[in-house]
Amino acid sequence: MIKLQVIGRLGKDCVMKEINGKNVINFSVAHSEKFKTSAGSMQEKTIWVECAYWTDRTGITPYLTKGQLVFVEGSPEADAYKKQDGEPGATLRLRVREVQLLGGKSDSPGASSESYSSSQGAGNQTVAQAEERDAGADDLPF
Repeated sequence: MIKLQVIGRLGKDCVMKEINGKNVINFSVAHSEKFKTSAGSMQEKTIWVECAYWTDRTGITPYLTKGQLVFVEGSPEADAYKKQDGEPGATLRLRVREVQLLGGKSDSPGASSESYSSSQGAGNQTVAQAEERDAGADDLPF
């Protein structure tokens, strides 16, 4: 099994659909990294990950909005295609097992974090849970 973990911001509000009696929540996560080129100039690279979260627990959908910072974990899939101009392109997709909200759009201190996950066993997606981040994490001994 290959596991992919992504931390990034949603590019647009999520879309929930029902396919063959099962719910799927689709959303896009952008992960950006800044790096220095060999010439010494700073550049930024953004990778978009298309996510599909198959779950019966759809309570997270109102929180998956444009700009929301999230942690997403699941199994990656890659597809190659030709763009309209004939150039080759690729899409990175993620079949989500866990989504964790990482604060609000403003990233204010003390913002709550919630985690939603689903486990799959013989085609069933039955387990989903929500956790709230401990606001007292500031009392570290160092």
